[in-house]
This record gives sequence, C-alpha cells and structure tokens, in this order.
Amino acid sequence: MQRVLVTLVLSLAFAAGLAVAADYPDKAVRLIVPFPPGGGTDTLGRVLGAKLAEQWGQQVIIDNRGGAQGNIGTAMGAKAAPDGYVLTLAHQGALTINPHLYSNPGYDTLRDFAAVSSATEMAFILVVHPSLPAKSMRELTALAKQNPGKLTYASSSSGPQMAGELYRLTTKTDMLHIPYKGGGPATIDLLAGHVTIMFANPTATVPHIKAGKLRALGVMDGKRNEALPNVPTAIEAGYP
Repeated sequence: MQRVLVTLVLSLAFAAGLAVAADYPDKAVRLIVPFPPGGGTDTLGRVLGAKLAEQWGQQVIIDNRGGAQGNIGTAMGAKAAPDGYVLTLAHQGALTINPHLYSNPGYDTLRDFAAVSSATEMAFILVVHPSLPAKSMRELTALAKQNPGKLTYASSSSGPQMAGELYRLTTKTDMLHIPYKGGGPATIDLLAGHVTIMFANPTATVPHIKAGKLRALGVMDGKRNEALPNVPTAIEAGYP
C-alpha cells in the first residue's frame, strides 16, 4: 500500500512544557507547508488554514518552504520557537522516509515534533500523460520494456519516488526519474508532457484526470478511490 499521510505537528517543547493560554491564539499563526504552492499538500494546508483562521479569529499565514523532499520546511518547523505559533504540515515522506535517505535531514522526527491532529490519508494514483499509448499498468510495463530508459517518471517527494522505484524494480524496467520540489511543479510538467508518468497525490491530479488531461492507470491501495471508481487498484491490475 502506497499512501500519502499528512499530519499537523508543532514543536515538541511547546506540547511538553508549556500550558496553552486561555486566549490562545492572540496573534497570527504561521503554518509551514514544506512544499511549493499548487500540490496536494499545499491545497490541504490552505483548507486547514482557512478553517483554523475562522475558528480562532486570527490570521493563519501559509508559509511554503519547498525543497529537499520536504526537509527544508520540516527542519524550519523543528527549529521554530516552541510557543505554539508555528505549526508544520508534516508529510509522511519527510517524517518517515527522509530520515532513512538523508544522513542529516535537519530534524529528528520523534524528538522534535508532537502531533496535533491527523489531517488526511490517501493512496497515490499512477497517472500518465494522454500522449502515452498505455491504457493500463500492464500496457505501461510493456511500453517501458520496449523503450528502456526513454520513459520519465516525476516525483514530488520521497513517497512517490519510492512508489516509482518499487514499480520499476517489480517490473524490471528502466525508466528515468525526474525529481521535483513538490506536486505543483511536477503536475505542471506532466500536463505539458515534459515528463510522462507520475505516482501522484489525488488532490493534485483528480481534476485533471476527470478533464481528460491526464490518464489514471491504477490506485496504489487495496480499494478503489471513490473519486475515480473506474480506475482499478494496482492489485486488480496484477501488481500486488
């Protein structure tokens, strides 16, 4: 199962050592989104920010800090003053995968953060540019084997990158990995045909799939996505 999990966290020192004032917050709160604008994580951050601002009666400032597969923004959240006025949208790739990919991501997941709330969980979707003559995962595999090294797959963070690598290793195909700072830039290039394949966050891609600008081949989960009921799971497509 390949899923994107996003949680709202804040500096652990605040949660462990300080009592929250009854009038909290009495000033603007900064919400760090460790990816550029336009992707699924950014969209979620803006929805949460608007709801929190409405509830609190205080401004919630979205601070996009993309780069290093979420490390830059996540490290900023870890180093922020522990006063409760900096929240970090914590992406599962940054918290659980990056510490195994980078010798020093700039933070310690267990030491530096405390979870406030689980925000969303959704499975990645394998999408391709419509110019690619593949209507299923099996057809994509055959196409990749016929054209070694010619197909390109984008990743917006370490989760989609691992999904792409797992697919490549499972199918014994040779595809070129193109990394991006986030889902927004990656989706733009996929729509333009500069890259051909992406394991994507549904939030960023479902509208384009429904508009016919992208083609979905599989859902990386044990069940189908309710927004795309006709798209089979990877298991149904023969890739458990």
